[in-house]
Amino acid sequence: MPTRWYQEKKREHFYKQAKKEGYRARSAFKLKQIQNRFRVLKQGNTVIDLGAAPGGWSQVAKETVGEKGTVIGIDLLPVQSLEGVIFIEGDMTDDESIQKIKSLINDKEADTILSDMSPDISGNYSVDQARSIQLCEQAFKTCNELLEPGGNFVCKVFVGEDFQEFLQKIKKQFQAVKQFSPQASRKTSSEIYIVAKSFKKS
Repeated sequence: MPTRWYQEKKREHFYKQAKKEGYRARSAFKLKQIQNRFRVLKQGNTVIDLGAAPGGWSQVAKETVGEKGTVIGIDLLPVQSLEGVIFIEGDMTDDESIQKIKSLINDKEADTILSDMSPDISGNYSVDQARSIQLCEQAFKTCNELLEPGGNFVCKVFVGEDFQEFLQKIKKQFQAVKQFSPQASRKTSSEIYIVAKSFKKS
């Protein structure tokens, strides 16, 4: 088993690497590792980044989709501007926010929806896990509103008693569904990522 020292060292490695490479958060490497494994983003794609602050995932997404691609990030918190990315300060569960995104992409649909959202940690794991599932449910609902048939969805979730039930919902609407723990995640964390490809619109 890795020692706590080793785990902290690894965490520090990705933090330092993010600073060195100009990423806003070490979580950028989680998306990079997901992309390397599953190719959820392509040149020219339209990408929606839910819970985008501080913008690390939006940075990686924009690098990947290139100049012809579109990245829109939304968060309750203001996000510092980033060249080539549109940030919306708003609640993704509000119809107003959904309509705003639709107008920005000219009523088209997104190729990929990303969610690295995490609840405010209370310290009570069962509460935090339930809140994590709620955020995932909201992100999944956004797929039905904004994701094109055949599109991809990446969602962070805390594993717990209602995880399997949520996973089954995803499997009903995506052709291929995998669970993935990026190397950049802390070994002590119970977070995993659901990587779902080829959306079947309900």
